[in-house]
Amino acid sequence: MSQESTTHDLVELTRRVLEAANRHDFGVLMSFFAPDTVWEGAGLGTTFEGLAAIRGFWEDWFASYDELGIEQEEILDLGNGVVFAVLIQKARLVGGSGEVRIRYGAVSVWIEGVVVRITNYPDPDEARAAAERLAESRR
Repeated sequence: MSQESTTHDLVELTRRVLEAANRHDFGVLMSFFAPDTVWEGAGLGTTFEGLAAIRGFWEDWFASYDELGIEQEEILDLGNGVVFAVLIQKARLVGGSGEVRIRYGAVSVWIEGVVVRITNYPDPDEARAAAERLAESRR
């Protein structure tokens, strides 16, 4: 069996995660995460462990908005299972008329085609530096 057949395109998988999130398809979204995934929001001071906790976070987050979409500005596979992304959330709070826009960096660690850890940083430059260090440390 060739090594290619077991290699995952992590950039494409990350795009699929975003597509599922934008469809609010939480079942498909959770299929991209390992059962013991850790989701950390560095800017929010939150950590969620396991699929049930992560799904609950996503459902609550999306329920706060009448409209919410996540756009990719950049997605890079840094090697060794580490993906760095700059993402933009555009949303309208329930009952609100103004747009909320959040630009942030996300660092995810993938093993065998699923996310095992993701950390979101309010500063994309901080996220990029953390992702580069993590990719190097996993060599």
